[in-house]
Amino acid sequence: MTIDITRRIALLDSLGKWMELNDTPWVEAKQRAAGANPWFTIEHIELAAANIIREFLQEAKLTAWVANYKLSTEPKSIGIVMAGNIPMVGFHDFVCGFVSGHFLRLKLSSKDDVLLNVLLRKMGEWEPEVLEQVAIEERLNNCDAYIATGSNNTARYFEQYFGKYPHIIRKNRTSVAILDGNETDEELALLADDVYLYYGLGCRNVTQVCVPRDYNFEQLLRVFSRHNDYADLNKYKNNYDYHLAIYLLNRVPYMSNESILMVENDMPFSAVSVLHYKYYDDKAQLVAQLKESEDIQAIVGKGFIPFGDSQKPGLSNYADNEDTMAFLCSL
Repeated sequence: MTIDITRRIALLDSLGKWMELNDTPWVEAKQRAAGANPWFTIEHIELAAANIIREFLQEAKLTAWVANYKLSTEPKSIGIVMAGNIPMVGFHDFVCGFVSGHFLRLKLSSKDDVLLNVLLRKMGEWEPEVLEQVAIEERLNNCDAYIATGSNNTARYFEQYFGKYPHIIRKNRTSVAILDGNETDEELALLADDVYLYYGLGCRNVTQVCVPRDYNFEQLLRVFSRHNDYADLNKYKNNYDYHLAIYLLNRVPYMSNESILMVENDMPFSAVSVLHYKYYDDKAQLVAQLKESEDIQAIVGKGFIPFGDSQKPGLSNYADNEDTMAFLCSL
């Protein structure tokens, strides 16, 4: 048997409070994570942790969320393959699995294998049974069900390995913003966070803006300059310089401040340091297309996710819009 649901929620709430205290072990863990992955800055680790605390580790929010589901009375073994594109990106899957009462076997990404290890050990200090319910392993053989997150390429392998079991397999996704040309400097500053945070590596990062035909980009590029310090990271600047060279060699029209390149492209996915834009004539038609697309995780803009909030998902904001908790409760 796994830990009682009330105790599971209390443990997660306690974990959030411990992270907020910022004791030495947690400070050192964040420093180690930043040292192990050049894309993981302390600032971004703190940002990810703050959202996890605020949205995932509050007793009242967890209790209200769980009330929407009928938890399984027969725990299964769930293999979870986590991504490593942004700090603790797999934490929501862990919360879903832990709260649903299943036995979890986690395969952490080599790019993000420090932080969750430390958090699980801390929970194990308070409640040793946590480490009986949740284990970090290198191989996930013979599980009853699987949740795997990766790229379109790795998804093919996941389908091959896990296809005969109940599963959720996630592929590449990205997010877009819809602008109308009347945005204030404050709104565009918030949009800049949606674009730049985590260096644009998350599926909730805006990688394309959709604008009306007469849109003037001058204001947007000026406001986006607030993030020009991103070019101080060598890996980011190398991407910027590489794509700038490609555009110059191929005479591709582009716009730029000192930290991002903007090119017209109908594809929602863009490279690190590049933001695609495309024009629209019929907003309703555009929205319908975006909502039907399997590539789009989130839409940012007036009437959609507010500017600046794309990287603040709540418990009910499921990756690929597939209800992970409903899947786990159905097993």
